[in-house]
Amino acid sequence: MSDVLILVPVALVVGVVAGGLGPMPNALIVPLLSTTMPVTEAVGITLPLFIVGDWFALPVYWRRWDGPALRLMLPAAVVGVAMGAALLTTLPNDVLRHLLGFFTLVVAAYKLGSDSLTVLAYRSRRWHGWLAGWGSGFGSALASVGAPPITAYLLLRRTAPTTFVATTIAFFLVVNLLKLPIFVATEVTDGPRLLRALWVLPLIPVGVWLGKELLRRIDQKKFERLMLVLLVLTGVSLLVR
Repeated sequence: MSDVLILVPVALVVGVVAGGLGPMPNALIVPLLSTTMPVTEAVGITLPLFIVGDWFALPVYWRRWDGPALRLMLPAAVVGVAMGAALLTTLPNDVLRHLLGFFTLVVAAYKLGSDSLTVLAYRSRRWHGWLAGWGSGFGSALASVGAPPITAYLLLRRTAPTTFVATTIAFFLVVNLLKLPIFVATEVTDGPRLLRALWVLPLIPVGVWLGKELLRRIDQKKFERLMLVLLVLTGVSLLVR
């Protein structure tokens, strides 16, 4: 019953995010799960859900991504994924939980200050893309909190909304596919965890449809404020446990 209560809303949120709400709400999923299970288990269960969600969304945004940005970020993301996965499989769960709490609060702080990013006088440099790719790959592999670096980088580039969504979907699909063999080899994602996630996969297309409907009806500012409050509460909870 606990799996039903946890994984059903998780699968729906993954689909909603893939439906067009952007990657930031995904930063909430693993931290929330990690309040009830080990961090490695939460990361291992959610990885196939993220892959399926991005796979469903990719055809909708096919070839609408920022190719130059992806070519800068993805090679560095490979290094970030390797480093994040190494820490995930070697650090004790209490340390991982506290790191996850810290990263979650960093995400919340980023969200508070992100509006100012679009008005900064910005000159793009190649190393900015490398840093964003590394940071997003590292955060994604360690605790599925890789959204802030790529989001900040694309905002600074003044990326159009559709291009923004397409670029993040393509980026995280590649990153998650890179993580899969590493996580299987290190048993972060194993047979039992895959089976636990398998039965909720059909809910992801439902979430994608809900995401598209929400985009038309939801007050985006209220939704972002709700996500921000949940991020802060979850981050604090992980730090004090």
